[in-house]
Amino acid sequence: MHSPGAGPVQEADTLVIGAGQAGLATSYWLSRYGVDHHLLEERPELGGGWQDRWDSFYLNTPNFSFLLPELSYDGPEPDAFLPRDEVIGLFRDYAARIKAPVRLGTEATRVGVVDGRFMVETNRGRWLARNVVLANGAFQRPRIPASAATLPRHIRQLHSHDYRNPQQLPAGAVLVVGTGQSGGQITEDLLDAGREVHLAVSTCPEAPRRYRGQDIFYWILQVNLHGPEFGINGLQTEQLPSPAARFMCNPLISGNGGGHGIHLRDLGRRGVRLHGRFAGADDGVPVFSDDLPARLALVEAGFGARLGRMADAYIAAAGIDAPPAEPAPEDDWLPADSGARLDLAAEGVTSVIWCTGYGLDFGFLDVPVLDEWNYPRHRRGVTEIPGLYAVGLPWLTKHLSATLSVVGNDAEFVAGHIAGR
Repeated sequence: MHSPGAGPVQEADTLVIGAGQAGLATSYWLSRYGVDHHLLEERPELGGGWQDRWDSFYLNTPNFSFLLPELSYDGPEPDAFLPRDEVIGLFRDYAARIKAPVRLGTEATRVGVVDGRFMVETNRGRWLARNVVLANGAFQRPRIPASAATLPRHIRQLHSHDYRNPQQLPAGAVLVVGTGQSGGQITEDLLDAGREVHLAVSTCPEAPRRYRGQDIFYWILQVNLHGPEFGINGLQTEQLPSPAARFMCNPLISGNGGGHGIHLRDLGRRGVRLHGRFAGADDGVPVFSDDLPARLALVEAGFGARLGRMADAYIAAAGIDAPPAEPAPEDDWLPADSGARLDLAAEGVTSVIWCTGYGLDFGFLDVPVLDEWNYPRHRRGVTEIPGLYAVGLPWLTKHLSATLSVVGNDAEFVAGHIAGR
């Protein structure tokens, strides 16, 4: 093994950093275009970020949404959902089938420019490349609030990135912070194991698992792929209200148990202690916003205000014969006391799971291409630095750009651009 600054410098036309779904899709198209390339994957095994999900995890997207090149689903259960380990196995098989030239255990530690080419330093030596594709994913750096450091030292703290199962945690109640998809699903996992759970509620929208005769993801996918044909552009990057909106929550749904929506009031009725937004810690005591009723109403209205409205507009514009939407059942249940403070000792809380999302991490980039949100400045994945590309980021070209359904389209465009150079 070479140290980054020693040994011979290898040369390549194109280096792809990351061998998850974005990297593999890019590799497929680079091979089709005849571009010599290598994929640098820091993990010791293939499977991408799916290896960081908990044991009971199922994909949130149905089987029909597998739209990678030469990896589409044609089996008998298009509306079913795959468990984590099957997803990992699928990608390992896919990499072998497309003969992806992956170098495992190879972490890019610096990417700079030297005489018009990219010098890529890794833990296994240096490379010179004409092109570099950033395909290292949207789930790179777990975000945990700074106030976590002020909680009592005996409290076990995990980010969802490191959570695997309830047996990891000491006996006692658990505080889950955040109600995106991870927060909702991990709360259900803990409930199923008989754990007492406190849940700090964010504003990620609830959504029905099925809507107007289809899985909700079917309509989201159609609006992403075909909406512009009918004047429905709300899920295209150009229509984002601000660059910060690239990091908005996904709807609160699950692929477990055949797929279902997650309703926070239902969790409350099942015994979960709901609280407002986590606002920090006061001398080691978690503090929450005192607005739970309004927050639950906002969470419940979010789907109808955005994704549901776009699905309805698409169905109408495309002339699709779909059953009418079923009205959401009225539900005004509220906990007797949500509590703006949580006495961890009195409530027997021994663990906190931070379901607070991820930040992009391009700390290895020594190239001035990142905006104030740490997102590469680009157009359709082609950055403003000649030869530097990005694939697999949220909202790269549309809402679903980071998903199995759309990443292949973006990869094809980027690979074509590289071949054209």
